[in-house]
Order: sequence, then C-alpha cells, then structure tokens
Amino acid sequence: MDIAAMILWLLPIVYVASIYSSLPASVPVHFDIDGRPNGYGSKGDFLGTQGILIIMSAFVYLLMKFLPAIDPKKYVKYGEATFQKLALGIVFFMAALDIAIAYAAVHQSFEVGKLLLPIIGLLFAFIGNIMNSIKPNYFAGVRTPWTLEDPDTWRSTHRLASKLWFFGGIGLTIAVLLLPNKAGMTVFLSIVGILVLIPVIYSYLYYKKHHPSNQN
Repeated sequence: MDIAAMILWLLPIVYVASIYSSLPASVPVHFDIDGRPNGYGSKGDFLGTQGILIIMSAFVYLLMKFLPAIDPKKYVKYGEATFQKLALGIVFFMAALDIAIAYAAVHQSFEVGKLLLPIIGLLFAFIGNIMNSIKPNYFAGVRTPWTLEDPDTWRSTHRLASKLWFFGGIGLTIAVLLLPNKAGMTVFLSIVGILVLIPVIYSYLYYKKHHPSNQN
C-alpha cells in the first residue's frame, strides 16, 4: 500500500517537472464554469497551487494510515484495511486532479471541467463502493450526531449511503460527460447535494424511529 501510494503521489510531481519548461509565462490558475481559464498567474503561482494539492494528498494518506494511533476510542483498528483502501484511492484521485490541472495549463484550449468533474464523480463511486465497510469512527463516513450515538443507525445509514454514492457517482460521471458544460455543472451540483443530504436526513429519521424515548 505504501509503495503504491508513493508511486501515485510522485506521478504529478514527475509530470509537472516534465512540462515546466513548456509552461507559458502567464499560467492559468483559475477556470470558469465552462472549464476555460479566467485567471492567470506566474509559474510560481502555478507551482504553489500544485504544491498545496500534493501536500494535501500526502496529509490525507498519512492521516488515514495513522488513524488507529490517534483514534480516542480505538474504533478504527477494526476497519483498518478499509481506511487503507480509502487513503490509497484518495491519493489516486488527487494525482489525477493534479495532472489534469497541469495538462490544462499547457494546453489552454483543453476544457479542464470535462475531466475534473468526471474524476470527482468516480471518486464518489469509489467511496460508495467501500462505505458499507467503514466502521463507526470520528474521522470518515456519515458522521452525524445520530450515527455516532448508535451503531445500528451507523450501519443502516452507511448501507444506504454506499448504494447511493456508488450509483450516484456513476450517474454523475456519465451526466457531466454527455451534457454541455453549464448544464453538466448544474446537474453535478444537484446530484452532490442529494448525495450529501439524503444520508444525513436518513440517519436522523432512523435514529428517531428506533429511539422514541430520545424524541426531546
């Protein structure tokens, strides 16, 4: 896992180094809703953005790796393998995002949104695929007051969220690939809102249904 994560983490660094000499003096650092550049900066600004993404990727991986040591209630140790898969997946998707942004900086006619949004959709599907295996914890998953309070609420909520995020992520990916940019962005934001809100609402309703004595 660590070797695979290191290779994935290094890929955007190697790619950025290989294209650095090809970067224009004014590099796109911000893109509009159509995926076209609408903000520019220096090469230093571009490297700073890439550096932040790369550091975030490493931080998330190390956080997931050492969760068992910092989890105050030691729940994470019962699902350690799931957290390792999640960490590796996040490093993979962060590397893909880094490379897509760097590619768009050199090829400015490339509509970066057509790649970034599907990548995020696939990330939702990936997380959904393993969400049902996430044990109760304070760091990852649908962490509402009701799921953290009751293991049954946690399990039921994550069974729902697992299916919802997997199929929602696949549908999101297909939608943003097929639709025009503005319509795709509208559908993207709508689906993400649904994927986030439904598990939260469900966890509340499930908890209240099975714990009527805690209605107040």
